[in-house]
Amino acid sequence: MQIEHIHLDRTDSTNNHLRRMLDEGYRSKGLTVVSTDNQYAGRGQQGNSWESEPGKNLSFSFLVHPAFVPASAQFILSQTMALSILRVLKAADRCGDGRFTVKWPNDIYSGDLKIGGTLIECDLQGKSISNCIIGNGLNVNQEVFHSDAPNPVSLKQLFGTDFNREQLLESIINDFASRYEQMESSEWTQTRREYTDNLYRREGYHPYADASGQFMARIVEIEESGHLILQDENSHMRRYAFKEVSFCKEP
Repeated sequence: MQIEHIHLDRTDSTNNHLRRMLDEGYRSKGLTVVSTDNQYAGRGQQGNSWESEPGKNLSFSFLVHPAFVPASAQFILSQTMALSILRVLKAADRCGDGRFTVKWPNDIYSGDLKIGGTLIECDLQGKSISNCIIGNGLNVNQEVFHSDAPNPVSLKQLFGTDFNREQLLESIINDFASRYEQMESSEWTQTRREYTDNLYRREGYHPYADASGQFMARIVEIEESGHLILQDENSHMRRYAFKEVSFCKEP
């Protein structure tokens, strides 16, 4: 797979940079990666900002043109990205203490602490995807967080040592490129199963909240569309799109 890697000393957002490239007529034949040492206006889900100390973490975005993915199944791209990051983190965790999981839909957690997040923006053409920008933030060597984010953590905080950011990024790029190539030529059942197996709160009942209030439930499955299916303690099935339900703190 052809890979073009553009590294910037500083930018507002790697997603925004790729969007400007597309607006100017850019189109690659494979995977385009934009990374930066200083992302000063990074965006998270739901309009949140993403705190990243310059030169300490990974801020990067991927651009692909997955015309083979139906618009209705675009969540497979989110699952693939999360699994690539997860695999690289697990490989870096030689002692197996990180307890890395994917919090639906695409945050990366260590225990109950957030170490990474993803923001995906897709352009549709008919029933297919013409462009997909996948923005990622991963906390690597930052030791102090100043924002009001409730639960950030970094690899340095977890393991007490600095990590080579370039090597981590190269590993993530290579893993994603391999998975992406496989997506074009095979079914996605294994990817969906691996994603489900690595979900945060995969087992047991845990507290959630929706527009009606808080309740206890367990994860049943993630639909192809990305909807989360929960079963509450009264055995009622509840189906949620992103932003319709929140994970609550354990009592």
